[in-house]
Amino acid sequence: MIVFAAIVPHSPLLMPTVGKEHRDKLAKTVAACQEIEQALYLAKPETLCIIAPHGPRYPDAFSANMAGSYTGTLKSFGDFSTTVTAKSDFMLIDRTHRKLREEGIPFTLTSSEELDYGYTIPILLLASHLQNWKLFPVSPSMMDGKAHYEFGRQIKRVLHAETRRVAVIASADLSHKLSAESPGGASTEGPKFDQAIQEGVVSKDPTALLTMPTDITENAGQCGYRPISTLLGTLDNMNVTAKVLSYEAPFGVGYLVARYDIA
Repeated sequence: MIVFAAIVPHSPLLMPTVGKEHRDKLAKTVAACQEIEQALYLAKPETLCIIAPHGPRYPDAFSANMAGSYTGTLKSFGDFSTTVTAKSDFMLIDRTHRKLREEGIPFTLTSSEELDYGYTIPILLLASHLQNWKLFPVSPSMMDGKAHYEFGRQIKRVLHAETRRVAVIASADLSHKLSAESPGGASTEGPKFDQAIQEGVVSKDPTALLTMPTDITENAGQCGYRPISTLLGTLDNMNVTAKVLSYEAPFGVGYLVARYDIA
């Protein structure tokens, strides 16, 4: 069953070994992630289903990574000492894959023991005190928000029928085009996107979020729309309490932290 859900960013600057003195500017985000970590621990998940945007992406299919185990590092950010490992919940991945394929949902499997930072950062932020947990790493497709919401609804049919306790985490940075200081420069769509996301993640009706014009979603320079849309689908028709814990953009990239408590 799904017992908890959250949205967290995956900026390497959140890691003390990478962010160093710059991490102080992300104090709100760090504190919010610590709250998520505590709530997640209390939810006692046995599986973390993390939806992250930087893995293999297909134009017309969603995917999951079904390796035997996984390893993530921060080597590409200059930290050669930090390593995380995770066991694969390969049986749950297999059951989900089989069920969705039977239903005609385009869901394929990849296999790589190496986790990119979109998975590694959330694991470092949230799972340090969890015990005996397994990982279900999901990658979005290149389809629109509606398709990802429906994909999330289909995943929910499998996950919520399980006896295993599952937490769903969307690994998502928002716009990289909020101001002249942003990595992608300024755009009019960036602030609009981030505002719409903040409103949409707590709305009981995500229609406005899912029908956001593509010129906003694509020109905002973001990587969180599809993971968040998928997460919202997994919570469809569930009794949840949603709360935005923090939003800040000190480096010109929007970082949102939100939690969903499930009754």
